[in-house]
Amino acid sequence: MRARIIVGILVVVWLVIGVAAAVQRGYFAGQPASCASVGTVALRIVAGPLNYTGLNPKIACDIPQPSQ
Repeated sequence: MRARIIVGILVVVWLVIGVAAAVQRGYFAGQPASCASVGTVALRIVAGPLNYTGLNPKIACDIPQPSQ
């Protein structure tokens, strides 16, 4: 039981550090949301403290446009 609590706390701290890295890099600065920007922010949050080791995760996605 105690190990679950510790792991839960570590996961929350990991994600908070990821959010802090995304905020520091300006990913919540009111840019229009696109597939690539939302994916990059999510990946940055999941990467957590690895952002401060030089990891710079980015996602590129290509959504097909509707036919006319």
